[in-house]
Parts: sequence; structure tokens; C-alpha cells
Amino acid sequence: MTEQTEPMEQSEPVEPIGHPARTAEPVQAADAVQTEPVASLPPAADAGVSAGPGASAAPGDLPPLLPPPPPEAPAPKKDRRALRAVLRWTAAVAVFAVAGAGTAYGITRMERTDVPGLRTESDGRWDYPAIVRPPLPAGSPAPFADVNKAGAHYADLRKLLLPAPGGAKADAALRGTDGWLVTKTFLAQYSAKTDRDAVAQLLTDYGLRHIAARGWTMPDGTRTRIYLLQFNTAAVADEVVSMELTKYSSPTFPVRGAATSERDEDFPQSATVDDVANFVYTESKPYGAEQVRQAYLSAGDVVALIVQSRKGTAPTVPFQQTVTLQSQLLD
Repeated sequence: MTEQTEPMEQSEPVEPIGHPARTAEPVQAADAVQTEPVASLPPAADAGVSAGPGASAAPGDLPPLLPPPPPEAPAPKKDRRALRAVLRWTAAVAVFAVAGAGTAYGITRMERTDVPGLRTESDGRWDYPAIVRPPLPAGSPAPFADVNKAGAHYADLRKLLLPAPGGAKADAALRGTDGWLVTKTFLAQYSAKTDRDAVAQLLTDYGLRHIAARGWTMPDGTRTRIYLLQFNTAAVADEVVSMELTKYSSPTFPVRGAATSERDEDFPQSATVDDVANFVYTESKPYGAEQVRQAYLSAGDVVALIVQSRKGTAPTVPFQQTVTLQSQLLD
């Protein structure tokens, strides 16, 4: 007998296992996962405590915090002996630096000649006092002023002589009377009697007014004589020098101690002075007992003769220095 059963109630369809549940509407790929913003940290995260290994975070929780790094191992202690050595060297360097700075400051405050090993070797120049031109009489022009057509020196001729340098011994024979030298003493500079007579005559012919002279001897034996001869005008003085007392290659009349002399080609141009003509000579080799240097100057109405001599050889630098300074006084 066939049992008639009641029809079973229609149940909802069952999804196969292993297949995701179907949704009514398709979901876009970009919106597959959508989370809401977290309002605040979960209690575990807020307290800074990790959920522990293997624990899964609740939906919306932050990832568990990483465990803190292990403490660093303490640095090895330095050797106290090495530290003390470093401190000693540092102190030594500091002391040397201070001492070096003090030495450098001291050297900069010292004159070069006071520093051992840095002393400047003398070039042979003499220690002349400050050179100052004597004052002119009131209303008188300088010798090379445009209004002074005669080229006259109105200052006292005796004060136009170069002063002796430091350490010099004055030559009393050239002091003269009241500073004026007699012509005979000047003529004694020339060795031959015939030359002395010829020079005496030309000085008379050209109207020599007077002579001022000064001389000295230095400790090394160098002897200097300076003579200033004044005439009426610059034209007369120039003719006496260029036409009578000198020639290009040698002086006309040899002075004592120098039988022959020649033009000094080594005399520097920088040692010359404007408005002052110079004729410079040195004794020709071989020298006698001493070497003689001489120079004639023509400066306005004044003729100057400078003679330097020394046993053996006469130094060059003091001679150039003397010629230049005397030229400056006459300029």
C-alpha cells in the first residue's frame, strides 16, 4: 500500500560548500573591502600592550605594536692610562700654542735688528743726520725758481755743506776762518804745481766769490773732503765745470793720490738729482796705496768738488750716498 506523504515544505536554496555567497548586486573591485574610520584606539593598543603572538586583531583594530628593541650593550670602559696620556698631550699642545703665540707677538713688536738671526746686514751707508735746507733770506727765491735767472743761492753757503755722519772725526784743516776756506787750501787738492797754478788762474778769471769746505774721517779710515765754490751766476759756474775742470772721460786736473781717473760708469742714475749736473770719476786700476773717488757738481751758481779716499779700496755706497745728499742740499 502506497503511503501518500505530504509534500515537503519548500526550503531556501542551500549554497554549495566552498563557494562564496552570492549577493544581489555585483560589487565593484575597488569597493570589495570597505572599513569605517577608527574613532579611537582599542584599549589594548591605547595602553601600549601587544595582543600577544597568534592573537588576531578585532575588526577595526591597529596592527599589534612591535616589541621594544633589546637594550644596547654598555660601551667598554676606556683604558685610564690612555686617557691620562691624551690629557697630558693636549695640555702640552696648549702650552706650546700659547708660548708660540707669545713669541710671535714678541717678534712683531721688536725691531728686525733686535731679533737674533734676523739682523739686517748693513749695506755700508753712513748714518747721516736729517738733511734740512737752510732758510732763505726774506723775499729771496730758491736757486732754481723761474724768477731766479742767475741761479743764485741766497742761503748761507756754509750752511749748504753736508753735515758729517755719525762716528766721523772732523778735519780741522778744512774749517777755515769763520767757515770760509782760503783758495790756497783748496788748491792743495791737486797734485802737480802746474795744475795748482792753472786752477788758481781760472778761478780768478771766472770771478770766484768764496769757498766753504768740510771734511772728516770715518773709523774705517775713509776720508771725505767737500768743497763748495760760489760764482756770480749759474752760467759762469757751469762753464767752469764743463769747460775747465772736467772732461767726459776724466777730470782735467788729477787730485792727490789718483794719477789717473776714469768716468764712473757704475754710478746709478737713481742717485742723481734734478737740476744738478754731476761728473763722477773713480781711480783707474791698479790703485796706489789708496783708492780715490771724486765728483764735480754744478748746481746754479755753485761748483762742488767731493773727494773720498781710503787705503786699499774706497767703498762705493758711502760715496754715492754723499754725492746724492750734497746734491739735494744744493737743489
